[in-house]
Amino acid sequence: MALAVKALPFTFVAHAIAVVAAVMVLVWCIHFRGGLAWEDTNKNLIFNLHPVLMLIGLIIIGGEAIISYRSLPLKKEEKKLIHLVLHAVALILGIIGIYMAFKFHNESGIANLYSLHSWLGILVISLYGIQWIYGFIIFFYPGGSSTLRSASLPWHVLLGLFAFVLAVGTAAIGFLEKLTFLQNSGLAKYGSEALLVNFTAVVTILYGAFVILSVAGQKQAEDDFYTAI
Repeated sequence: MALAVKALPFTFVAHAIAVVAAVMVLVWCIHFRGGLAWEDTNKNLIFNLHPVLMLIGLIIIGGEAIISYRSLPLKKEEKKLIHLVLHAVALILGIIGIYMAFKFHNESGIANLYSLHSWLGILVISLYGIQWIYGFIIFFYPGGSSTLRSASLPWHVLLGLFAFVLAVGTAAIGFLEKLTFLQNSGLAKYGSEALLVNFTAVVTILYGAFVILSVAGQKQAEDDFYTAI
C-alpha cells in the first residue's frame, strides 16, 4: 500500500542524507584512521577501504538504485536500465569491500568469519548477487515470459528490500563492532571519533528509512512500480 504522499520528497531527503553519510565515513577513514590503501605496511589502511566501499557502494548506490525505479519520471525501459546498472555498481563495490576485509584479516593474521557482522555480510552480498542475476535474466535479458515475470516480481521486490534493510543493519553492527575494538584499544569513549562513528551509523539507518519511505510513496510516472520491472 502506497503512502498518501509522493515518493519524490522522500528521495530528496534520502539524497541529502546519502551525501552526509558518504562524507562522514570518508572523514572517519581518512582523517581519523589515516587514509585508504590497497597495499601498505599499515594494514589498517587496507581495512579502511572496507567501510567506505560497503557504505558508499553497497548501501548508498544500492539505495539509489531502489529510489531510481520508484521516483524517476522516465520510461519503463530507461528506469530498468538505470536500476540494473546502479545495482551492478553497488554489487561490484560490495564484493571489493568484502575482499578488502578478508585481505586485511589475512595479512594481519586475524581469523575470518568469526563475528555476526561477518556472517550477515556474506548473507547480504549473496542475496544481492542472486537478486541481480535473477533480475537480469528474468526482467532484462533474455527475459522470462510475462507469466513468469508477473509471478516473480513481488518476490523480487520483497527480497530486494529485505537485502537492503539487512545491509543497513549489518553496517550498523559493523560500526559498533569496529568502534568497540578501537575503544578496547584506548580510544576515548566520548571523543570526537567515537561520536563520529556512532552518528555515521545513525545517519546510515536514516538513509535506509528514507529509501524505504520512497518506495512506499506514490509513483511519479504513469507506469506503476509493481508492474513496470
